Amino acid sequence: MPQTQHVEKHFTASKTIRDVVIGMSDGLTVPFALAAGLSGAVDSTKVVITAGLAEIAAGSIAMGLGGYLAARTDAEHYASERAREIKETVEIPEEEKREVSEVFRHYGLPEALADDAAHAISKNRKRWIDFMMRFELGLEEPDPLRARTSALTIAVSYVAGGLVPLAPYFFFRRMATALEGSIVVTLAALLLFGYVKGRFTVKKPLRSAWQTAVVGGLAAAAAFAIAKFIA
Repeated sequence: MPQTQHVEKHFTASKTIRDVVIGMSDGLTVPFALAAGLSGAVDSTKVVITAGLAEIAAGSIAMGLGGYLAARTDAEHYASERAREIKETVEIPEEEKREVSEVFRHYGLPEALADDAAHAISKNRKRWIDFMMRFELGLEEPDPLRARTSALTIAVSYVAGGLVPLAPYFFFRRMATALEGSIVVTLAALLLFGYVKGRFTVKKPLRSAWQTAVVGGLAAAAAFAIAKFIA
């Protein structure tokens, strides 16, 4: 009887999605709150646009730089730990073999079989080091282009998100109308963004959608109320 080939599908772009989520969520929320706050304090859409664009520029650079430094730190940490493991396999090889054997025993292998497996792995130094990095330290070798890609992804996502709440201010001169339009399009974008994020991550898109919209709405409402009170 012919059997249907089993094909597993796993989502493997988690780091990219994380960067998009970081950039887009802040890009939608911060400029939205800024625009709402300014709308409660001034009566000029030009002021809101100017301040909003300046914030988007500064925010995208800051967020992108943060992503770059975080990725660089991960790469440097991996390189440091790998160098230490290489040194230890030369200076204390028996101790390192014992650690490999412990990993195998943790996964249920009998002691004798675990020792044999550790001995076999230790015959190939690169494979030995790779095993220790992955299974003892829980570290995977980072993509050498990760820092640059992360910075660019976060920055572009921030700009894309930030332009959404500002868009109505380009088309409406009346502040109240522009603010209402900003609220509508931004909440819709937050709902859509939260839904898509939920589909890729927690698999609960509806909950993710309303949670994202609530957070963004509360931030904007707080900024508007504070600006109105001070003004």
